[in-house]
Amino acid sequence: MENDILVFMQENPVLIGALLILGAAFYRREASAGGAKLSLSEVIQVMNADKGVLIDVRDKKEFDAGHVANAIHIPHAKVANSLSQLEKYKDKQIIVTDHMGQHAGSVGRILLKEGYNTARMRGGMSEWKQDGLPLVK
Repeated sequence: MENDILVFMQENPVLIGALLILGAAFYRREASAGGAKLSLSEVIQVMNADKGVLIDVRDKKEFDAGHVANAIHIPHAKVANSLSQLEKYKDKQIIVTDHMGQHAGSVGRILLKEGYNTARMRGGMSEWKQDGLPLVK
């Protein structure tokens, strides 16, 4: 079987090349969807300057176990129905975080579609914890 795959690749270089290009384009599109990715230091700067608000979309149990100070908790499955809760932040950047980025992109897309200035926290709460940054319980 492994031999068959190698033979197929050798006999179809144009097809393989097209597949690689499409894969790269898809990755790039998905990586930028849902807003720009901000580093942890950029997130801290935006929040300290009172120019943004952090929305934590993890489930309640994870949020209660430790979250960034002043983060607003809206589970990812409830964001679309909770947009009125964010209306007062239309003039600020909405920074979305989750555990590792698995839901921040889809939430970011929802917020962008509704006209919010949206970004995602690179690395999510996993990276925040790994860097030893403070948490509130």
